[in-house]
Amino acid sequence: MMKHPYTPVTLSPARTSIALAVSLALASPGLFYAGSVAAEEIKPSTKPTAQDKKPAPGPAIQLAPVAVTANPLGVDSDEMVVPVAVLNGRELSLKRESTLGETLDGIPGVSASSFGPNASRPVIRGLDGDRIRILQNGLGVLDASSLSFDHAVAVDPIIIEQIDVVRGPAALLYGGSAMGGVVNAIDHRIPKQAIDGVTGRGEVSAGGADSRRNAAVVLDAGNGLFTIHADAYTRKTDDLDIPGFAVSSRKSRADGTVRENRGKLVNSDAQADGGAIGGSLNFENGYAGMSFSTFNNEYGTVAEPGVRIVQKSDRWDAATEFTDLGTVIKGIKLKLAHTDYQHQELEDGAVGTTFANKGVEGSLEATHGNIGRMTGVIGYQVQNSRFSALGDEAFVPSNTTKSQALYLYEELPINLLNRDALKLSFGARTEVVNVDSAGGGRFGPADENRFRPNSYSAGALFAIDQQWSVSSNLSHNERAPSYFELYANGPHLATGQFELGDGELNKEVANGIDAQLRWKSGNNSFSVGTYYTRFRNFISLANSGNNRGLDGELNPVDADNDGVADGSGEEILPEASFLAVPAVFRGVEAEGKFRIYEQAGALDMRLRGDYVRATNRDTGEALPRIAPLRVGVGFDYTLNRFGARVDLLRAFNQGRTADNELATDGYTRLDATLTYRLPTSFTLEAFAKARNLLDDEIREHTSFLKDISMSGGRAVVFGLRGEF
Repeated sequence: MMKHPYTPVTLSPARTSIALAVSLALASPGLFYAGSVAAEEIKPSTKPTAQDKKPAPGPAIQLAPVAVTANPLGVDSDEMVVPVAVLNGRELSLKRESTLGETLDGIPGVSASSFGPNASRPVIRGLDGDRIRILQNGLGVLDASSLSFDHAVAVDPIIIEQIDVVRGPAALLYGGSAMGGVVNAIDHRIPKQAIDGVTGRGEVSAGGADSRRNAAVVLDAGNGLFTIHADAYTRKTDDLDIPGFAVSSRKSRADGTVRENRGKLVNSDAQADGGAIGGSLNFENGYAGMSFSTFNNEYGTVAEPGVRIVQKSDRWDAATEFTDLGTVIKGIKLKLAHTDYQHQELEDGAVGTTFANKGVEGSLEATHGNIGRMTGVIGYQVQNSRFSALGDEAFVPSNTTKSQALYLYEELPINLLNRDALKLSFGARTEVVNVDSAGGGRFGPADENRFRPNSYSAGALFAIDQQWSVSSNLSHNERAPSYFELYANGPHLATGQFELGDGELNKEVANGIDAQLRWKSGNNSFSVGTYYTRFRNFISLANSGNNRGLDGELNPVDADNDGVADGSGEEILPEASFLAVPAVFRGVEAEGKFRIYEQAGALDMRLRGDYVRATNRDTGEALPRIAPLRVGVGFDYTLNRFGARVDLLRAFNQGRTADNELATDGYTRLDATLTYRLPTSFTLEAFAKARNLLDDEIREHTSFLKDISMSGGRAVVFGLRGEF
């Protein structure tokens, strides 16, 4: 477990007063890291240099070591058995977009669900929905985003300080909902370190294909013992400018319709705001604190021009951690979060459906004393959530989900070749999950389902020498079916289907192996990895071949073939059922960074690529919405105050499709970013981010809406960020 040293930071009054005067123009920290190599403490690139002929702005703030989500012992990511990406500081600022999915899209192995510009969840190695666990400070985000692709994640990236992405199974630590991966958004709203003075950051930006107007400010103040945190943000966008027609040519030909809505993505505007206040007491060997945050979001749903979604989420967090407690129990960590989430879907201004999710999640983790050379943690997790859906599009009944779990994670270094060249890791998790339906109406009588998922993993990391290492991980993962996979029964207009759950579904079971080869030398690094995951019973939503009216009528008569039932006048939708099929996912990921020039400034080259292939083992057919092969190259140049970045990504055609799924054309995306650090006594940087410079038609095969929606056209975002 990570130790938090008691090291107050004192800031000069002059520097503090200058910074407060411009707090609305302040921005993100200068520490940055991206990729699966070690998260290092790097000096801010915006710090004045000798050539600037200005005095240094005071002592640098020493941050605690970065704790990586995939390992409860808090080691750096280059010591991880599983592949991890960490985004923070300046790197996160440059990649930050309106949604979590868009922000992470392009990391090897990570794509986005892209239900328009306002709702996008990460897709990891072809897996999405309830198999990707989205966390906020290590605890689940209790919203409704896994239920439907048009529901936005209740976390705004503009305020996030760090994002950890675990590519591959993390069910051992976070339960079956993490059998595809974990995304942990960290906001530091409960300060873990004492400060003496005031620190802050902020950002303002405007422009882009969505004509955005964003602003955020974060402040922390303390007296060396008590630290308080406050943040606030606002975001507003217009309908997205697009390079062509919203409807794809393939869909237009298949439907025999004329393409409409050229140049604008109708009903894609949004506005959001929120903020938080928190505080903590900091001790010599730990901290204890609380925070309250609120999230408000209103946006249009691209699939239905007359529908808007209004979201609100209030969350209380409490956390404490103490280290150096003794030889039997070395440290403890306790986290608890209560979330009250609700969103309403407005149809022409009237409330059509209301979704609500209220619950509590907590974890208690203890680091035990060494057993020989072995170190490890024992953890207990609990979650209790109540979900309800009322209205025209309530395709799931009210329900409750309760879970309790115990897990164990251990690491053992082994001396080989006169050094600790080999590290073994292993662990196990057992849990009890209850998913109960309240029933009623077309959902039938109340029902109860009880599952006992068990997960295991074993891995090894071998350091060949100071530069090369190889790692591998074996895992057995089990997931309890979610409430919508069990109990869905109704029209889901966001996906254009009448969805039917199956209350007899068993646990989803998968066995997997992944391996990585890593190299690092100075400013250069490279990693390549491969994985293979075999599902015994992958729970998939498949078209049954039947049709239903909105009222549930099976195969209604439609003599004139106008998509409306002749008798009831109800719209007709294809029926899709949740069923378990054997499946296999396999793929490869690679990334590298190389210093290719270092004279007048420094020039780095970045390479990346990924490929995933997912197959129904019964039929040999492709599973739906799988990202195509992607390869990319980028260049970063820095010289004194000036910085420049160019990124080129090629996504190839995806012609390997499931039934009733159209192929997707490839695209080439060219982005560029310019930065300039202003000559001020504190860190202040102007930036310009150009996106889709080739004005290409970018449709993501991972999106349900790929044939009626696309990414924005050529545009530039201008902004200012700083820190003090």
